Amino acid sequence: MAKDLHAVMFPWFAFGHMIPCLQLSIALAKAGVHVCYVASPRNIQRLPRIPPSLASLVRYVELPLPAVDGLPDGAEATVDLPFEKIQYLKVAYDLLKHPFKHIIVNQSPDWIITDWAASWTVDIARECSVSLMLFSVFSAATSCFVGPPKYLVGEGQKRERATPESLTATPMWMDFPSSVALRGHEAVGFHAGFYGENASGTTDAQRVAKILQGIQAMSTRSCMEFEGSYIDLLQKITNKPVIPAGLLPPEQEGETESSDAGKWGRVFKWLHEQNPKSVVFVGFGSECKLTRDQVHEIAYGLELSQLPFLWALRKPDWATEDFDALPLGFSDRTHGKGMVCLGWAPQQKILAHPSVGGSLFHSGWGSIIESLQYGHNLVVLPFIIDQGLNARLVVEKGLAMEVERREDGSFSRDDIAKALTQAMVEEEGKRLRVRTTEAAAIFGDRKLHQDLYIGGLVEYMKNGNRRQ
Repeated sequence: MAKDLHAVMFPWFAFGHMIPCLQLSIALAKAGVHVCYVASPRNIQRLPRIPPSLASLVRYVELPLPAVDGLPDGAEATVDLPFEKIQYLKVAYDLLKHPFKHIIVNQSPDWIITDWAASWTVDIARECSVSLMLFSVFSAATSCFVGPPKYLVGEGQKRERATPESLTATPMWMDFPSSVALRGHEAVGFHAGFYGENASGTTDAQRVAKILQGIQAMSTRSCMEFEGSYIDLLQKITNKPVIPAGLLPPEQEGETESSDAGKWGRVFKWLHEQNPKSVVFVGFGSECKLTRDQVHEIAYGLELSQLPFLWALRKPDWATEDFDALPLGFSDRTHGKGMVCLGWAPQQKILAHPSVGGSLFHSGWGSIIESLQYGHNLVVLPFIIDQGLNARLVVEKGLAMEVERREDGSFSRDDIAKALTQAMVEEEGKRLRVRTTEAAAIFGDRKLHQDLYIGGLVEYMKNGNRRQ
């Protein structure tokens, strides 16, 4: 009998990375793999508890984040920081190299499963003779768009990706028809953030290039049924085995707060009274820092659409009180037609409700997975990083309407209302519904993702191209 597999999981300190890495850890544990999940203390405090049935297989290991100039006290994840200070989190993250190596020496795992940012795990894996796998929390289409290592650094990058404009066309290595590319207003920020210098001294593109060159294999949060062409291309351009981990659809239970009492009792009573598939769920998460104008145009657009809606809105930094976040009189004018819930929301329970039939959101990959497992029609309004690429992907697949934008990225209430009406009421919405219903059969198939994909990943970890 072969010995039990042991992996150390190390995510980048953003919740859009830490949560999928935890979901993968739990899925691996269900298949019998021992996983040490390494993160900073405050991040671990904010992550969900390990299910008691898996406590013997998954454990959190704390790695204190060192203080660095420019990084505020207590800021341990991207959500704690304005965009311009995230570079200092990378400085602190890189200082974890030596304490992380100490964990690897003590644990002697079979695999390190790393995120894109920890390029120095390549050195540790080599020095400790441990196999190294990259787990990409992004869509395979996004990874393909980023491209092969030779176009991430040096002359290749200067030739093919020298300017933001170069990111607005389908890349030359895409060997099948694809609309996955950035808009002009998205490309400016993406290019500066990915290829530009930052306080850590290592560009994001350099990190990704080193990881791709140093890993034994790559896993991606996707499946062949949805992104088969992109997964095949990803293996071709990285020249490494790419083993899909499946979509890791989140569990439908396990919310951390009662959703049957207080305001949530009232919310679900209202949802019970709505027609099936009629309500639009609206949510832009915690990483998108929307301006006052953006929040207000979304609000006015919802009002103009006359569709029933449930909006999970985190109070923006610019709002002094909760009621300051919304246009004057909005709550009164939409009373009975829609609900705005500020703060934490039992999102999985809301998305699973039979009255919810559409989602207006930023098109983050995790949110796409959460929405499509319930067959929601998608209305996408991307803002940062990979969101624009994901938006093009789901529109390409016939699952979404994208809100129209001006060249500068601005949008109006009319643009919001138009996209919502098309997706939920007009003929286009009926065509979307056919496709999203088909997608739900894939995205919500937990047996497919756990048994086939996680099973295949574990099989590779046991018998695949291992470091000798």
